[in-house]
Amino acid sequence: MANKAVNNAQENWDQRLGFLMHDVSRLRRKVFDEVMKPEGITRSQWWVMAHLSRHDGMSQSDLADVLDLGRAALGGLVDRLEALGYVRRGADEQDRRTKLVLLTPEGRAMIERMRVKSDVMSEAILQGLTAEQRHQLADMLSLVKRNLLAFDTSAP
Repeated sequence: MANKAVNNAQENWDQRLGFLMHDVSRLRRKVFDEVMKPEGITRSQWWVMAHLSRHDGMSQSDLADVLDLGRAALGGLVDRLEALGYVRRGADEQDRRTKLVLLTPEGRAMIERMRVKSDVMSEAILQGLTAEQRHQLADMLSLVKRNLLAFDTSAP
């Protein structure tokens, strides 16, 4: 009977942890969307631009792979960002058939405005955590992410 209580407690803990991780992620996305709404950029567009700010000039197909998006979905995002003047497509000098996605000066300015807002939001949502606790949280979440990426769905 004691083992059953321990198993139930473990199952409840696992469920609570899963719900908590889901709720934190959902609420963070909701707050992020509200903070960024005045800029007129969607979370998906920001995600593409943020990645380009660290790896500018990627091919459109490599960018789709890295962001785990279909090529058509990424193409639509890039089309909208290009129409807004935040990115441009250019040919790769080694392979003219390959289209590179590059941030424009307007896109870099938008990235800076959004980083400032994101930093303010992050400070607010991490309020009450020390610098050490913030690092521990990031390390633990990174470990969970690595474990999820390595998870073998075919295992029993």
